[in-house]
Amino acid sequence: MLNKKNILLVLFICIVLVALIAFLFYNPTGIKLTHSNMRQLSEHLRDIGWPGKIIGMALIFFQTFFPFIPFVVVAGTNVAIFGIKMGFLVNYIMSCLGAISSFYFARYYGHAWVEKKLDRFPLVTQFSKRMEKRGFLYVLLGRLIPILPSSAINFGAGLTRMRFTHFLWGTLLGKLPIVFLESMIAHDLFHFQKYKGRLLWLLGIFVVLILLGNGVKKAFAAKTK
Repeated sequence: MLNKKNILLVLFICIVLVALIAFLFYNPTGIKLTHSNMRQLSEHLRDIGWPGKIIGMALIFFQTFFPFIPFVVVAGTNVAIFGIKMGFLVNYIMSCLGAISSFYFARYYGHAWVEKKLDRFPLVTQFSKRMEKRGFLYVLLGRLIPILPSSAINFGAGLTRMRFTHFLWGTLLGKLPIVFLESMIAHDLFHFQKYKGRLLWLLGIFVVLILLGNGVKKAFAAKTK
């Protein structure tokens, strides 16, 4: 049973989401953001000054909940706006905050709704069972290797009885290298002529991680049959 405080929080989240959807899909500026490539998006945000930086930070946060724009596009936008060092920090911090918020939302406020949504995906259910037994290890694994979408790991972990500290450290450690990798790929895409050699190496690492993720995903899928 939700108390008054929880009801107000859920109402606030709903209002924010409705406002975000209205901005992204019905406002001319928002439509530009959702229908732009990385370079166009960064140019749009730079043109509007400091509000553009706030939007770039917010996009990373909300992308953790709803991946309406590929992470590498938003990460690259922040790298272009803030520079590689500060852009990486923004991407990392906001991505971790988004993951933590998703975890708490699934555990304390939207448990029934999230459970209903994830029940349709046996692979997520199978992975969640493993997270419940070895939370830190499987959250870390899920961050380092793209087995499942990040949002599925966040929500799935929130439905389990795993300790929050296990989720937190698995997230902080697991997201560090992968966010750095995606931020570097985005940076080198912006400066392709200068860093094309390094970009090929980074893309090679990324492809290897995807292949590993697909291999683990198939192993999990086989066990659900």
